[in-house]
Amino acid sequence: MSPTSSTRCEALVETPEKQTDVQPGRVAAKRAAVALGFFGLIGIAVVVAGPDTAYPWIKALHVIAIISWMAGILYLPRLFIYHSDCESGSDQARTFAVMERRLVSVIMNPAMVVSWVLGLYLAWSVFGFQGGWLHMKLVAVTALSGVHGYFARSARLFGEGRYVKTPRFWRMMNEVPTLLMIAIVILVVVKPF
Repeated sequence: MSPTSSTRCEALVETPEKQTDVQPGRVAAKRAAVALGFFGLIGIAVVVAGPDTAYPWIKALHVIAIISWMAGILYLPRLFIYHSDCESGSDQARTFAVMERRLVSVIMNPAMVVSWVLGLYLAWSVFGFQGGWLHMKLVAVTALSGVHGYFARSARLFGEGRYVKTPRFWRMMNEVPTLLMIAIVILVVVKPF
């Protein structure tokens, strides 16, 4: 590792004890649980209100979940790039490992699950799983879920001090979810098939 990489890594994480402390993790987990509970209550209320009232709310919650999922899946490779610049076992590396783990477990995993559940509900109740565009979208979302799984596994390996791939690789991998997102949006909005 070059001195420039070490300096850049240290500049990115000024106070590692705040990120690796157990208390912020508990607070983040509680906030995530409250948010999931809130969305669950909204979901129940919407279903009780009836299908005509439920559709726009379910669609809105689906879009919110997708935005959260995409924010995480686009940010995680950037963390991997910075993490790769840190020496394994350093305070900075431990900080990045905590950030990566929390991003996956507190934001990305719940957002992906909510996106899938609500998306499948909409595909079934509104479209009856009909339409070539919908099938292509499901293929693209399945591919995005595969990328998510690969990123989650990589975050675990980084946390174990096993650096996987190079910063250049992660810069290129950062484009994969972007391309899938573009395809998904075009399929949903334009419905070319």
